[in-house]
Amino acid sequence: MARHYSVREFFRQTSNNLLERFFHTHSLFNELDFKSMKESKPDELLQAWLDLPEKQRNEMDAILQEIFELGCEKGFIAIVDEAKWQMETEPEKLEFFIATLSDLPNHYDRAITAFLDYPECWKGATRFYHADTLSYYWRKRKNMGNKPAAFNRECIEQLANMIRKYFHQTEGRGKNCIVEIYRRGELDYFFAYPEDYSQHSIEWVDGEFGRRPHNPAFEIVFIYSQKHGTLDLNFRGSNKASEQLQEMFAIAILKMDKLPPDLKDNRVYDLNPLSNRNFGFVYPIDSGISNVVIKKIRLSSRIKKGERLTYEVDPFEDQHAIHNILEQANKAFPLQRYYVSRVEFTASVLIDKEKPLKNISFSLTYPNSCSLKYDNVGIKLRAMLEASGIEPKDAANQGEVFETVEVV
Repeated sequence: MARHYSVREFFRQTSNNLLERFFHTHSLFNELDFKSMKESKPDELLQAWLDLPEKQRNEMDAILQEIFELGCEKGFIAIVDEAKWQMETEPEKLEFFIATLSDLPNHYDRAITAFLDYPECWKGATRFYHADTLSYYWRKRKNMGNKPAAFNRECIEQLANMIRKYFHQTEGRGKNCIVEIYRRGELDYFFAYPEDYSQHSIEWVDGEFGRRPHNPAFEIVFIYSQKHGTLDLNFRGSNKASEQLQEMFAIAILKMDKLPPDLKDNRVYDLNPLSNRNFGFVYPIDSGISNVVIKKIRLSSRIKKGERLTYEVDPFEDQHAIHNILEQANKAFPLQRYYVSRVEFTASVLIDKEKPLKNISFSLTYPNSCSLKYDNVGIKLRAMLEASGIEPKDAANQGEVFETVEVV
C-alpha cells in the first residue's frame, strides 16, 4: 500500500527534539517550547506551521515530503547504501553511522537525522529510493561486456549531449540535459534529466489561481552491472528510442564502437513442481518471510496450442486449496496433458518491525518472466525462489516441458 504524506502525520511520527533541530536550522519556531510538547501530539507545532506565510510553508513542505519519502525501510536501505559509498575509506565512521541510525526509534527519525547530520548522503539516497520505486518501463540488455563504467566529466558530458541532441532532433524536446552518477554496491547508477516540453500548470500562487508556464524534465535511469555485463534502462518511450539510449551509454560510458547484439534470456522456469502438494518453500528464519502460498495457477496444454486452464483460490483458508482443486480437476482434465505456465503467489513479509506482516503478491510466467522488483523485498523473495529450486534454467534441459503426450 502506498504511503500518503500529511504534515500532521509526519509531525506525529517524528521525535520532538529532531523537529526542533530541523526548524531551528531554518530559523523557524525559536519561540516554540518543543520540550514541553507531548510526543506524537504536535498541535502547537501544527498551528505554528499553519501560521507561516504560504510561500515559506510551501518551500518547507517540499523538504518535509522528501524526508517523509525516505522515512521507511526502503528509504533507510537507500541511505545506508549511499553512506557505504561516501564512507568507503572510513569503515569506523560507517559503522558509527549505521549504529547511530539503527538505535533511533523509527524510520522517520532515521531519515531526518540523515538529512540533518549527513547531507553528503542525502541526494544519492533520494535517487536510489526513487529508482527502487520505479515499477514499469524497465528494459534489460545483456552482452554489454565487463568494462568498468567511465565516471570522468568528459564522458558524462558526452552522454548528456548525445541524449540532448537525439531528443531535440527527433522529438523537439531535450534542449538541455544533465546526468548524475552514483555508485551502489557493485552497480553504477546514471540519472539523466533532459528538458521536456514546456507546460502550463494550474496552480495557486500567493492566493491567486491561474496558469503558470514551466519547463519540467523527464527522466532516464541507467543501471549498469560490470560484473554481469548487463544494462537496465528505465525510460517511458518507444523501443526504438530505448535502443538508441542503450547505444549512447555503450559509446559514451563503456567506450564501445557500437551497441553489441542483444542476447535474449534463454533460461526458463520449471513451474511444474508447484502443482505438487508436497512442494515446500525454503527461506531463512531471519529473512522476514513468514509464509508463501499459491493463489492462482494456469495450466497450458502440451497437445493443443492455446488451450489453457486457470484456477484461483483463497489460500488463507487452506494453503493447499490450489492443490485440492487441481486434484478435483484431474478427473475431468488429466493433468499430465498440461504444464504449469503461470503461478501467482502471496508472501507474508515483515517490512517494518513496527507494523504487522504485509502481503506481497507476485507472479512467475513461463518461460522466464518474474514480476518482482529488485528492491529489498524483491531480492529476498527472489532468493527464496532460488533456494526453493524455482529458478530459471537452461532451456536445453527443459525440453520435457513441451514433450507431447500421446492420448490413448
